[in-house]
Amino acid sequence: MSDAPARPSAAGRSDPLKSNTVVVVLAFAGIVVSLMQTLVIPIVPELPRLLDASASDTAWAVTATLLAAAVATPVIGRLGDMYGKRRMLLVSIVLLIAGSVVCALSDSVIPMIAGRALQGLAAGVIPLGISIMRDVLPAERLAGATALMSASLGVGGALGLPSSAFIADNFSWHVLFWTSAALGAVALVLVLVLVPESEVRTGGRFDLIGAFGMAVGLVCLLLAVSKGSDWGWTSTPTIGLFATTIVVLPVWGYYELRTSRPLVDLRTTARRQVLVTNLASVAIGFSMFAMSLVLPQVLQLPEATGYGLGKSMLAVGLVLAPQGLVMMTMSAVSARLTKAKGPKITLMCGAVIVAAGYGLSLVLMSEVWHITLIACTIGAGIGFAYGAMPALIMDAVPASETAAANSLNTLMRSIGTSFAGAIAGVILAQMTTDFGGHPLPAENGFKVVMGIGAGAALLAFVIASFIPRRQTTAQEAPAAGGPTDAAKFTEANV
Repeated sequence: MSDAPARPSAAGRSDPLKSNTVVVVLAFAGIVVSLMQTLVIPIVPELPRLLDASASDTAWAVTATLLAAAVATPVIGRLGDMYGKRRMLLVSIVLLIAGSVVCALSDSVIPMIAGRALQGLAAGVIPLGISIMRDVLPAERLAGATALMSASLGVGGALGLPSSAFIADNFSWHVLFWTSAALGAVALVLVLVLVPESEVRTGGRFDLIGAFGMAVGLVCLLLAVSKGSDWGWTSTPTIGLFATTIVVLPVWGYYELRTSRPLVDLRTTARRQVLVTNLASVAIGFSMFAMSLVLPQVLQLPEATGYGLGKSMLAVGLVLAPQGLVMMTMSAVSARLTKAKGPKITLMCGAVIVAAGYGLSLVLMSEVWHITLIACTIGAGIGFAYGAMPALIMDAVPASETAAANSLNTLMRSIGTSFAGAIAGVILAQMTTDFGGHPLPAENGFKVVMGIGAGAALLAFVIASFIPRRQTTAQEAPAAGGPTDAAKFTEANV
């Protein structure tokens, strides 16, 4: 009898209508989860008044989501590989709904932070969705489907900003979270009814020690990076957190290399294609977030500054919304390029397009249409890059490790965005101009951040050039009586 993991039947994998339904439902779930990133942006300045708390306390409503997502993404991915990807996808959506309801019912800062943390725990939906697609879709549909699922992270964020701004301007802020809960409930029902469970599993015992060590290391790192500018980069808490990270993560890695069922298989992660793709993902994540920090501020700053455009938050959302549509469109183009030239070329093309978008910002940032053009160009590049990354990862790992590997790749992007926020915050705080007695970020400060974003994209291009040209066949189903995915992959990478 073959040791290959059970897979869906050929009939189930070849039905175009069922395949299309699975793709649409999973992409919708990804968009719903990504909405949480922009959900609170319109009300962040008002949270101290709304929750009767200090600005430093309400800032945790954003930080808690970041930290929870960083810890949950690799953990949920490993649990999906072990106990069922659809099952953990449903758990993630339930956590999103629960967090949304807690936030909707809250009128003080502690419940709000708790609810936002619960929402952050749902961040594993996108890598889980990509992994389900690998297991249940026919091979010819996989590239386009995973590209769309990966792009849903940016699509949800771009479309969520104008929607949340409109709701915040016209209704109670609680409606934002009731809307999130309702969309989550729709996604939950659709997944329950229309998405099949993948039968590709590893089983085994969950690595609790590894999960704890990774959580401590990641929380210390991201907390230091995200709060360093507020606390002071040389303050005792910041230095203490960085020091803890430096101690904990190497010890964690040593343990993971010696346990039989690690949370993160570092040997797989160290394989050239996976390692280089993850490094490129950090640079792409950095590059994407640099734009998100600059363009909304330029749009909102008063026209009297000479470089601000004086737009409302709703207008900002509408100006930037086309970026999400471009990302969705480019995911299909990305899939075609991947089929023709391979995901390495697609990733490199995406990085060049992102860099070109940032280059435009150095000469075109004085009109609303300039901002839209810049955002759409960068969005097109991100659509290419995000579509290529899952393909690169899945080409390099066995099917039984897909969810964990994709989750780690998603985490790498998040780490990139965290460092972008920290570095851009320092630059914009240092490069200011006086406006009516109040310091505002200077125009040159914005240009420096955009220039660094271009540099990060070019760095991603250079890193991606080191990805091996040869692709494995790890995503293909094993023939009856043939070797397992893991065995095939090991043989291909000796």
